[in-house]
Amino acid sequence: MSGAHDNTPVYPDEQDRITSFDHTYEQYRERIRKYFALKVNPMAADDLTQQVFLKAVENFHRFKGNSNLFTWIFKIAQNTVKNEYRRLSRQKESPFDFTDYESQSISLEFTKHVDIRIDISSALRKLSEIDQEIIALRFFVDCTLSEISKIVGMRESAVKNRLYRALEKLRKELKEWGDIAIMSIQDMISIVNKGDSQGTNERLNKVHQDLFDELKISVERVTSKYNHQPSQKIVIEIYPDLQAFHHAVGEPGAPGWFMGTYEGHILKIVSPLNPGPDHTYESILKGAVHLFTMWLIEDINPSAPKWIRQGIGGYEAKQMTKDYIKSSTEDAIRNLAIPSFDDLDNDTWDFETMKGFQFSYMMVEFVMDRYGIDALNKVIRNPHDFEGIFQCTKPELYKQWVEYIKL
Repeated sequence: MSGAHDNTPVYPDEQDRITSFDHTYEQYRERIRKYFALKVNPMAADDLTQQVFLKAVENFHRFKGNSNLFTWIFKIAQNTVKNEYRRLSRQKESPFDFTDYESQSISLEFTKHVDIRIDISSALRKLSEIDQEIIALRFFVDCTLSEISKIVGMRESAVKNRLYRALEKLRKELKEWGDIAIMSIQDMISIVNKGDSQGTNERLNKVHQDLFDELKISVERVTSKYNHQPSQKIVIEIYPDLQAFHHAVGEPGAPGWFMGTYEGHILKIVSPLNPGPDHTYESILKGAVHLFTMWLIEDINPSAPKWIRQGIGGYEAKQMTKDYIKSSTEDAIRNLAIPSFDDLDNDTWDFETMKGFQFSYMMVEFVMDRYGIDALNKVIRNPHDFEGIFQCTKPELYKQWVEYIKL
């Protein structure tokens, strides 16, 4: 932090001062960086953080000790943000808005393999600028009420009251997810609802707990069944409705049945409380299991075909009833319009049109029923070794499957 950024001579008394400041840098660097990540493009956060601490060490002789050292450094950070905004304005660039930043979702960790995130960006935008600042400082930058008081220039009691009201408004904006989301970020002020909605809150808490329970049980079962411990922890992000979900995944014109997907280790789903026209509360819960299972199969073998990933996901989640599968595919089966293995590797919206979810499910069900779980585990890992696993060729296995589903 000292000589690496400065070519001017460092005298012994200055060296002592700079060495002691290294501890301050390590203590506060991450909190300042988080603040910049909320205010400017995250790519610039590290550079601006370095600038702040360079200015701080250069001006440390001006620190009189009559205020908290962090808040003194934070004032430098605030001035740095203002300078950055002026620079962006001159270049006709827009400052970064932290309420659009994906990482401002609320994380709810409940099992070693899964972390659930609830998107709160739209709710934060409903708060005033000062309330956004107080929420951000308290929960994303980890400031104490005393520090926030000095940073925003308010009495500590006023900050506490504003924080209380902001959390109440945030809870209302988050609607069904409010209580759980607030609990997840809240460790300083207790929020007690004294209105008439206690019964509703209890119901909503149960809904959220149902999602946790469904996933926790299924995650443990599926990882054991397919003999694989995930290579990394996955994140589940929950969006308030289909429109928000479709927008977040870049598919604004997607069909109503499209309720979830995954990108890397992040699973994105619509809230089970607002499932859209083609789903129910229960089907969204099972959809989360479906997505996790698909992700797990891809984690085992990134080259596993879509019919294996989708089929096992549907088979483990039991999102579709057997009656639905039968009624929705009977015409195709009767007319022998049954998709091939290659057809079921289709990654477009046509997958749903060809009843790809149902036929993939039935293929996995066939393998499990005829050959067992060991064979299914082998085909996940070696999807082209039909003769080694099934003692038949790919066309022969397809013919066996067609005869199986025609019964």
